[in-house]
Amino acid sequence: MADGEVLGVLRALEVGRVCRGVVRSIERFGVFVDVGGVVGLVSVAELAWRRFGDASEVVRVGQEVVVEVLDVDLDRERVSLSLKALQPDPLVEVARSRLGDVVTGPVTKVVPFGVFVEVDDGVEGLVHASEFADGVLPGEGRELRVRIADINLRSRRVRLTLV
Repeated sequence: MADGEVLGVLRALEVGRVCRGVVRSIERFGVFVDVGGVVGLVSVAELAWRRFGDASEVVRVGQEVVVEVLDVDLDRERVSLSLKALQPDPLVEVARSRLGDVVTGPVTKVVPFGVFVEVDDGVEGLVHASEFADGVLPGEGRELRVRIADINLRSRRVRLTLV
């Protein structure tokens, strides 16, 4: 594609536009997607709401995807794209229907101030270290029974308490 054609395609890609593309390559920092002759980047943060180890767990080379345009930099001829923006936010659903519920989920991460527990697909919350009477935090993978005590959508934080 000639330089003039590339700029024409770039100018047509406005922020917020939803378009189809094809995954061209997968890198550790994101996925390159061809949208109408211009290749844009979907960073790993914009691939999915859920945790994943590698971008190849979310998409594969040659796969057709639907993306939203996040940014178009005409000077640098770069396009930022998102798959996640077109998916429902699981935290909003949990806030709408699960606040106060008691659930059982695996510990996904242990940090000095507590443990993160998966309470729904793509949603984790923190059980503060002070919740553990003996001061010993459970290891990753251990199932915990917790109550969804608070959800802050703005900061994207879920507070859990032990049951």
